[in-house]
Amino acid sequence: MIPGSNSSHPSFKKSFLFALQGFRFAVRTERNIKVMLGGAAFAVAMGLVLQIDLVSWAIVFLCIGCVLAAELLNTAIETVVDLVSPEYHPLAGHAKDVAAAAVYVLCILVALVGIAVFAHALLSRL
Repeated sequence: MIPGSNSSHPSFKKSFLFALQGFRFAVRTERNIKVMLGGAAFAVAMGLVLQIDLVSWAIVFLCIGCVLAAELLNTAIETVVDLVSPEYHPLAGHAKDVAAAAVYVLCILVALVGIAVFAHALLSRL
């Protein structure tokens, strides 16, 4: 619902379609989300090859979801900053840099979790 608008919220189906539209926009326009989807596919393939257990699958999927959600939020922040500050402003740059740093920190932590999950799976096979 738009503030000040008398219209009601869109239906659940429409809200879901808006979310899919946003995801498609991000995949079409953002290189990093494509890289992260590739990493997710690699993690799933490794999980299948190593036949990880159910808890490890849950950890892998939670990590994938967190990274993708963080990148989508980063894209949203960058889009809004570009909207409100079309010309360069140091604060706009800082906002975009901090949002990107949040994704970077999460990716480092997820990589460490991935190393732990897959190393455990490899070592348990020996």
